[in-house]
Amino acid sequence: MTDAVSKGVDDAKKNLVKVSVAKGTVPHEQIGKFGGALVLLKPAAPGTGVIAGGAMRAVLESVGITDVLAKSKGSSNPHNVVKATIDALVQMRDAIAVSQQRGVAMEKIFEG
Repeated sequence: MTDAVSKGVDDAKKNLVKVSVAKGTVPHEQIGKFGGALVLLKPAAPGTGVIAGGAMRAVLESVGITDVLAKSKGSSNPHNVVKATIDALVQMRDAIAVSQQRGVAMEKIFEG
C-alpha cells in the first residue's frame, strides 16, 4: 500500500460511527442537515430497495441498508449531501438504545 492510501485508511478508522439498522432499513424517520443540504430518511418495507439519489445512495448502501426511502432537499452539493446523510444516520436510535437511555424495560417502550 502506498503512503497516501494507508494514511487515508488510518484517518477513516478514526472517524467510524455506529449506525442503527433494523431489518435492513432505518429504525425511524430522520432528518439530517449539513450546510445547505437537508436529507430525509424513512423506513421502507422489505423488497423496496434503496430509493435515493447518487451520493446518498452510495452512503446508504455502504452502511448496509437495503430498503429505505430517501429525499434530498436543499443543496445538491454531493459533499454536503453525504455529510447530511451521515448526520441523519448518526442520530438514529434503535429500541434497545432508547430503553437503556431511559432506564426502562423494552416492553415499556412499545406498550407505553
